[in-house]
Amino acid sequence: MSLQVLSLPPRPLFSDPTNQPPQALLVMLHGWGANAQDVATLASYIDLPQVQFFFPNAPFPFPYMPTGRMWYDLPQDYSFSSQPDFRQQPQVQESSQQLLSWLKSLEATTGLPLSRTILAGFSQGGAMTLEVGLQLPLAALMVLSGYAHAPLETVVQPAPKVLMVHGQLDQVVPLRAAQQTRAQLDHLGVSVQYHELSMGHEIQPIVLKLMQSFIEEIVFPPDSL
Repeated sequence: MSLQVLSLPPRPLFSDPTNQPPQALLVMLHGWGANAQDVATLASYIDLPQVQFFFPNAPFPFPYMPTGRMWYDLPQDYSFSSQPDFRQQPQVQESSQQLLSWLKSLEATTGLPLSRTILAGFSQGGAMTLEVGLQLPLAALMVLSGYAHAPLETVVQPAPKVLMVHGQLDQVVPLRAAQQTRAQLDHLGVSVQYHELSMGHEIQPIVLKLMQSFIEEIVFPPDSL
């Protein structure tokens, strides 16, 4: 089993319409029951012409929708709080291994190191972002309406910076899950940019603006231009 990945190359600049190689990579993981195409629609709203986008499909079919995918199944009574044994679930381990292997292969296929790669995820994709992203020397992580499905105990050094955005009105992943995750990241010494917004379980335009600003700050700081 290998991941199916949708890739979008950098958009040509008006000042230079030739196809230039990417200067950074953004990988975004979809949520439970969605798919790569769902999150790929966000690319047109993020103005980062020097960035190549990747949208992997989760390995497992979603049982309630023929086009949906999932990184792992969720029990009926799942509370979105960190559970020590959840990391041992076979589907969690399978998805984690596939993501880790694929992310490590990106340097060979794109010519860009992991230090120029940002990993992002929405909801369950946010949980997978934390699960695999803290093990790799990535530039940064972005967790949108996400949670930690297992306790965050170790982090690679230097640790990637993290953007967390969560809705105060989220009725799917409780706000307390994001707050607990932030506390765990703080305990590990990870630099976290944290935002609670007046919204539900969604990605509003203000979230896309926060994502763009965060990426520009991390991989295209003013002093590098």
